[in-house]
Amino acid sequence: MSYASAFAPGLFLGKVVIVTGGGSGIGRCVAHELAALGAHVALLGRKPEKLQKVADEIAHDNAASGGSVSMHVCDIRQEEAVRTTVAEIVARQGAVDGLVNNAGGQYMTPLESISAKGWEAVVNTNLTGGFLMARECYTQSMAKNGGAIVNIVADMWGSMPGMGHSGAARAGMVSLTETAAAEWACAGVRVNAVAPGYIASSGMDHYPPEAGPMLRAMAKTVPLGRFGTEAETSAGIVFLLSPAAAFISGTTLRIDGARPQVRMGWPMTVASARVQSRPSIAPFNGFHRATTPQVFATQSQETK
Repeated sequence: MSYASAFAPGLFLGKVVIVTGGGSGIGRCVAHELAALGAHVALLGRKPEKLQKVADEIAHDNAASGGSVSMHVCDIRQEEAVRTTVAEIVARQGAVDGLVNNAGGQYMTPLESISAKGWEAVVNTNLTGGFLMARECYTQSMAKNGGAIVNIVADMWGSMPGMGHSGAARAGMVSLTETAAAEWACAGVRVNAVAPGYIASSGMDHYPPEAGPMLRAMAKTVPLGRFGTEAETSAGIVFLLSPAAAFISGTTLRIDGARPQVRMGWPMTVASARVQSRPSIAPFNGFHRATTPQVFATQSQETK
Protein backbone atom coordinates (compact mmCIF):
# COMPACT_ATOMS: atom_id res chain seq x y z
CA MET A 1 0.00 0.00 0.00
CA SER A 2 1.01 3.62 -0.46
CA TYR A 3 -0.12 7.02 0.73
CA ALA A 4 -3.33 8.12 -1.06
CA SER A 5 -2.48 11.82 -1.30
CA ALA A 6 -4.91 14.31 -2.81
CA PHE A 7 -1.97 16.00 -4.53
CA ALA A 8 -0.30 15.24 -7.84
CA PRO A 9 2.40 12.55 -7.89
CA GLY A 10 5.89 14.00 -8.07
CA LEU A 11 4.81 17.37 -6.70
CA PHE A 12 7.89 17.58 -4.45
CA LEU A 13 10.30 15.60 -6.58
CA GLY A 14 13.84 16.84 -5.91
CA LYS A 15 12.79 18.92 -2.90
CA VAL A 16 14.25 18.59 0.59
CA VAL A 17 11.88 19.06 3.52
CA ILE A 18 12.70 18.86 7.23
CA VAL A 19 9.96 17.54 9.50
CA THR A 20 10.57 17.99 13.22
CA GLY A 21 8.79 15.62 15.56
CA GLY A 22 8.69 13.20 12.65
CA GLY A 23 8.75 10.07 14.75
CA SER A 24 5.03 9.93 15.55
CA GLY A 25 1.60 11.46 15.11
CA ILE A 26 1.05 14.26 12.65
CA GLY A 27 4.77 14.57 11.91
CA ARG A 28 4.96 10.93 10.88
CA CYS A 29 1.95 11.35 8.61
CA VAL A 30 3.35 14.49 6.96
CA ALA A 31 6.68 12.80 6.38
CA HIS A 32 4.96 9.87 4.67
CA GLU A 33 2.90 12.13 2.41
CA LEU A 34 5.84 14.30 1.38
CA ALA A 35 7.96 11.25 0.59
CA ALA A 36 5.08 9.76 -1.40
CA LEU A 37 5.07 12.97 -3.45
CA GLY A 38 8.78 12.66 -4.22
CA ALA A 39 10.48 14.72 -1.51
CA HIS A 40 13.56 13.82 0.43
CA VAL A 41 12.34 14.01 4.01
CA ALA A 42 14.77 14.75 6.83
CA LEU A 43 13.21 13.43 10.03
CA LEU A 44 14.19 15.22 13.25
CA GLY A 45 13.49 14.09 16.77
CA ARG A 46 15.04 13.22 20.11
CA LYS A 47 14.39 9.46 20.10
CA PRO A 48 16.36 7.53 17.47
CA GLU A 49 14.24 4.40 17.79
CA LYS A 50 11.07 6.27 16.81
CA LEU A 51 12.81 8.03 13.92
CA GLN A 52 14.26 4.75 12.69
CA LYS A 53 10.85 3.08 12.65
CA VAL A 54 9.34 5.86 10.54
CA ALA A 55 12.40 6.00 8.29
CA ASP A 56 12.08 2.27 7.64
CA GLU A 57 8.37 2.67 6.86
CA ILE A 58 9.05 5.46 4.38
CA ALA A 59 11.92 3.64 2.69
CA HIS A 60 9.74 0.54 2.30
CA ASP A 61 6.65 2.36 1.04
CA ASN A 62 8.18 4.84 -1.41
CA ALA A 63 10.66 2.90 -3.51
CA ALA A 64 8.77 3.92 -6.66
CA SER A 65 7.83 7.52 -5.76
CA GLY A 66 11.28 9.07 -5.93
CA GLY A 67 10.99 9.98 -2.26
CA SER A 68 13.72 9.25 0.23
CA VAL A 69 14.40 9.76 3.90
CA SER A 70 17.15 10.50 6.39
CA MET A 71 16.99 10.69 10.16
CA HIS A 72 18.69 13.17 12.47
CA VAL A 73 18.63 12.97 16.26
CA CYS A 74 18.31 16.53 17.55
CA ASP A 75 16.88 18.36 20.53
CA ILE A 76 15.44 21.49 18.92
CA ARG A 77 15.69 23.31 22.24
CA GLN A 78 19.49 23.24 22.01
CA GLU A 79 20.81 26.05 19.79
CA GLU A 80 24.11 24.45 18.82
CA ALA A 81 22.46 21.10 18.11
CA VAL A 82 19.99 22.79 15.77
CA ARG A 83 22.73 24.73 14.01
CA THR A 84 24.84 21.60 13.52
CA THR A 85 21.94 19.43 12.37
CA VAL A 86 20.71 21.91 9.76
CA ALA A 87 24.29 22.32 8.51
CA GLU A 88 24.57 18.55 8.14
CA ILE A 89 21.37 18.36 6.11
CA VAL A 90 22.43 21.24 3.86
CA ALA A 91 25.84 19.63 3.32
CA ARG A 92 24.29 16.29 2.38
CA GLN A 93 21.31 17.48 0.34
CA GLY A 94 22.50 20.83 -1.01
CA ALA A 95 19.61 22.91 0.33
CA VAL A 96 16.51 22.94 2.48
CA ASP A 97 13.38 23.73 0.47
CA GLY A 98 10.82 23.28 3.23
CA LEU A 99 10.53 23.10 6.99
CA VAL A 100 7.62 21.67 8.95
CA ASN A 101 8.01 22.87 12.54
CA ASN A 102 5.89 20.13 14.05
CA ALA A 103 7.75 19.14 17.22
CA GLY A 104 5.89 20.11 20.37
CA GLY A 105 4.45 18.91 23.61
CA GLN A 106 2.61 19.91 26.74
CA TYR A 107 0.95 18.48 29.80
CA MET A 108 -2.35 19.25 31.48
CA THR A 109 -2.23 21.34 34.65
CA PRO A 110 -3.79 24.58 35.94
CA LEU A 111 -1.71 27.74 35.90
CA GLU A 112 -1.19 27.85 39.66
CA SER A 113 0.47 24.44 39.55
CA ILE A 114 2.94 25.14 36.73
CA SER A 115 6.50 25.55 37.96
CA ALA A 116 9.00 27.83 36.26
CA LYS A 117 10.85 24.74 35.04
CA GLY A 118 7.67 23.25 33.60
CA TRP A 119 6.74 26.53 31.94
CA GLU A 120 10.16 26.88 30.37
CA ALA A 121 10.17 23.30 29.13
CA VAL A 122 6.90 23.75 27.24
CA VAL A 123 7.73 27.20 25.89
CA ASN A 124 11.19 26.07 24.80
CA THR A 125 9.73 23.12 22.92
CA ASN A 126 6.70 24.82 21.34
CA LEU A 127 8.18 28.25 20.63
CA THR A 128 11.92 28.64 21.09
CA GLY A 129 12.76 25.38 19.31
CA GLY A 130 10.59 26.33 16.34
CA PHE A 131 12.30 29.72 16.16
CA LEU A 132 15.76 28.13 16.21
CA MET A 133 14.83 25.70 13.43
CA ALA A 134 13.33 28.43 11.26
CA ARG A 135 16.25 30.78 11.80
CA GLU A 136 18.87 28.18 10.90
CA CYS A 137 16.99 26.96 7.82
CA TYR A 138 16.72 30.57 6.71
CA THR A 139 20.30 31.65 7.37
CA GLN A 140 21.92 28.43 6.13
CA SER A 141 19.82 27.85 2.99
CA MET A 142 16.57 29.69 2.37
CA ALA A 143 18.05 33.20 2.38
CA LYS A 144 19.89 32.19 -0.81
CA ASN A 145 17.43 29.78 -2.38
CA GLY A 146 13.96 30.65 -1.07
CA GLY A 147 11.68 28.13 0.55
CA ALA A 148 8.57 27.55 2.61
CA ILE A 149 8.08 27.10 6.35
CA VAL A 150 4.97 25.75 8.06
CA ASN A 151 4.74 26.10 11.83
CA ILE A 152 2.31 23.82 13.64
CA VAL A 153 0.41 25.56 16.42
CA ALA A 154 -2.92 24.60 18.04
CA ASP A 155 -6.55 25.55 18.54
CA MET A 156 -5.85 28.29 21.09
CA TRP A 157 -8.37 30.88 19.90
CA GLY A 158 -10.05 31.71 23.17
CA SER A 159 -7.18 30.41 25.31
CA MET A 160 -6.24 26.93 26.52
CA PRO A 161 -7.48 26.47 30.11
CA GLY A 162 -5.54 23.65 31.73
CA MET A 163 -2.60 24.13 29.36
CA GLY A 164 -1.78 27.81 29.69
CA HIS A 165 1.92 27.28 29.01
CA SER A 166 1.15 25.68 25.66
CA GLY A 167 -1.44 28.30 24.73
CA ALA A 168 1.02 31.10 25.38
CA ALA A 169 3.74 29.39 23.35
CA ARG A 170 1.40 28.63 20.44
CA ALA A 171 0.11 32.20 20.34
CA GLY A 172 3.72 33.34 20.30
CA MET A 173 4.40 31.07 17.34
CA VAL A 174 1.53 32.65 15.41
CA SER A 175 3.09 36.07 15.98
CA LEU A 176 6.52 34.72 15.01
CA THR A 177 5.01 33.29 11.82
CA GLU A 178 3.61 36.68 10.84
CA THR A 179 6.87 38.48 11.63
CA ALA A 180 9.01 35.99 9.71
CA ALA A 181 6.64 36.20 6.73
CA ALA A 182 7.21 39.96 6.59
CA GLU A 183 10.97 39.90 7.20
CA TRP A 184 11.86 37.00 4.92
CA ALA A 185 9.57 37.62 1.96
CA CYS A 186 12.36 39.59 0.26
CA ALA A 187 14.34 36.35 0.02
CA GLY A 188 11.45 34.40 -1.49
CA VAL A 189 10.57 32.63 1.74
CA ARG A 190 6.97 32.02 2.72
CA VAL A 191 6.06 31.37 6.35
CA ASN A 192 2.65 30.10 7.42
CA ALA A 193 1.11 28.16 10.30
CA VAL A 194 -1.38 25.34 10.62
CA ALA A 195 -3.56 25.10 13.71
CA PRO A 196 -4.97 21.59 14.18
CA GLY A 197 -8.05 21.27 16.32
CA TYR A 198 -9.14 17.94 17.77
CA ILE A 199 -7.17 15.44 15.70
CA ALA A 200 -7.26 11.69 16.29
CA SER A 201 -3.52 11.29 16.65
CA SER A 202 -1.23 9.13 18.75
CA GLY A 203 -0.36 12.29 20.69
CA MET A 204 -3.63 11.83 22.56
CA ASP A 205 -2.21 8.72 24.18
CA HIS A 206 0.34 10.83 26.03
CA TYR A 207 -2.33 12.25 28.33
CA PRO A 208 -3.03 10.50 31.66
CA PRO A 209 -5.71 7.76 31.73
CA GLU A 210 -8.09 9.93 33.74
CA ALA A 211 -8.25 12.33 30.79
CA GLY A 212 -9.72 9.59 28.58
CA PRO A 213 -13.43 10.33 29.12
CA MET A 214 -12.88 14.03 28.46
CA LEU A 215 -10.91 13.34 25.28
CA ARG A 216 -13.54 10.93 23.98
CA ALA A 217 -16.31 13.47 24.61
CA MET A 218 -14.62 16.31 22.75
CA ALA A 219 -16.13 15.41 19.38
CA LYS A 220 -19.52 16.48 20.75
CA THR A 221 -18.22 20.07 20.91
CA VAL A 222 -17.21 20.17 17.24
CA PRO A 223 -19.89 21.41 14.78
CA LEU A 224 -18.78 18.84 12.20
CA GLY A 225 -19.33 16.20 14.87
CA ARG A 226 -16.06 14.31 14.77
CA PHE A 227 -12.32 14.38 15.26
CA GLY A 228 -10.10 15.29 12.35
CA THR A 229 -7.63 12.83 10.86
CA GLU A 230 -3.86 13.10 10.62
CA ALA A 231 -4.21 13.00 6.83
CA GLU A 232 -6.54 16.02 6.83
CA THR A 233 -3.95 17.97 8.81
CA SER A 234 -1.13 16.80 6.57
CA ALA A 235 -3.04 17.90 3.47
CA GLY A 236 -3.20 21.46 4.79
CA ILE A 237 0.52 21.45 5.54
CA VAL A 238 1.42 20.02 2.14
CA PHE A 239 -0.76 22.62 0.40
CA LEU A 240 1.05 25.47 2.16
CA LEU A 241 4.41 23.99 1.15
CA SER A 242 3.31 23.56 -2.45
CA PRO A 243 3.52 25.94 -5.44
CA ALA A 244 -0.28 26.35 -5.26
CA ALA A 245 0.27 28.49 -2.13
CA ALA A 246 2.86 30.76 -3.78
CA PHE A 247 0.97 33.94 -2.76
CA ILE A 248 0.06 32.78 0.74
CA SER A 249 2.32 33.90 3.56
CA GLY A 250 1.83 35.06 7.12
CA THR A 251 -1.47 33.23 7.57
CA THR A 252 -2.68 30.53 9.93
CA LEU A 253 -4.79 27.76 8.45
CA ARG A 254 -7.18 26.28 10.99
CA ILE A 255 -8.08 22.61 10.62
CA ASP A 256 -10.67 22.24 13.35
CA GLY A 257 -14.19 21.52 12.07
CA ALA A 258 -15.35 25.03 13.11
CA ARG A 259 -14.69 24.26 16.79
CA PRO A 260 -13.67 27.88 17.72
CA GLN A 261 -16.98 29.17 16.31
CA VAL A 262 -19.01 27.56 19.09
CA ARG A 263 -20.59 30.46 20.99
CA MET A 264 -22.65 31.02 24.08
CA GLY A 265 -26.19 31.97 23.09
CA TRP A 266 -26.10 30.03 19.82
CA PRO A 267 -27.66 26.56 19.89
CA MET A 268 -25.00 23.91 19.38
CA THR A 269 -26.04 21.54 16.59
CA VAL A 270 -23.58 18.80 15.76
CA ALA A 271 -23.59 17.05 12.39
CA SER A 272 -25.21 13.63 12.69
CA ALA A 273 -23.52 10.42 11.58
CA ARG A 274 -25.63 10.48 8.41
CA VAL A 275 -24.54 14.01 7.58
CA GLN A 276 -20.92 13.19 8.37
CA SER A 277 -20.96 10.64 5.56
CA ARG A 278 -21.66 13.29 2.94
CA PRO A 279 -18.70 13.77 0.56
CA SER A 280 -18.33 17.42 1.53
CA ILE A 281 -17.30 16.60 5.11
CA ALA A 282 -16.59 12.85 5.16
CA PRO A 283 -13.24 12.06 6.82
CA PHE A 284 -10.24 11.98 4.51
CA ASN A 285 -8.06 9.02 5.43
CA GLY A 286 -5.26 9.04 2.90
CA PHE A 287 -2.62 7.78 5.35
CA HIS A 288 -2.33 4.06 4.75
CA ARG A 289 -0.48 3.47 8.02
CA ALA A 290 -2.83 5.43 10.27
CA THR A 291 -3.95 3.73 13.48
CA THR A 292 -6.68 4.59 15.96
CA PRO A 293 -5.33 6.20 19.16
CA GLN A 294 -5.47 3.84 22.14
CA VAL A 295 -7.44 6.41 24.12
CA PHE A 296 -10.48 5.54 21.99
CA ALA A 297 -10.15 1.78 22.49
CA THR A 298 -12.23 1.78 25.68
CA GLN A 299 -14.95 4.06 24.37
CA SER A 300 -17.27 1.20 23.42
CA GLN A 301 -16.73 -0.43 26.80
CA GLU A 302 -17.72 2.72 28.67
CA THR A 303 -20.99 2.96 26.77
CA LYS A 304 -22.07 -0.63 27.53
